[in-house]
Amino acid sequence: MKCRVTDLKCKEVINICTGFRMGFVSDVLLSVSTGCIVAIVVPGPCKFWGILGHENDYVIPWECIKKFGDDIILVEVDMDNCMEKRNKKSWS
Repeated sequence: MKCRVTDLKCKEVINICTGFRMGFVSDVLLSVSTGCIVAIVVPGPCKFWGILGHENDYVIPWECIKKFGDDIILVEVDMDNCMEKRNKKSWS
């Protein structure tokens, strides 16, 4: 099966452990040495009613992906362990 990164961004990620709808893929992490996808990234919960953006991202390892559907990706992941602090952009 072949899939483009832009196709992944159209898919919603659902955790099969909890049934939680995590959101849509926003990015992928690649291994530079192998060229393989290492993880998918889904924006975490919004801060202050969504006005201030996101503080954290869910970084889901590729091996935690269980099934690809036409419009969803099913993952099996401990959500506390896959949360990563988002890098703040420097404006200097």
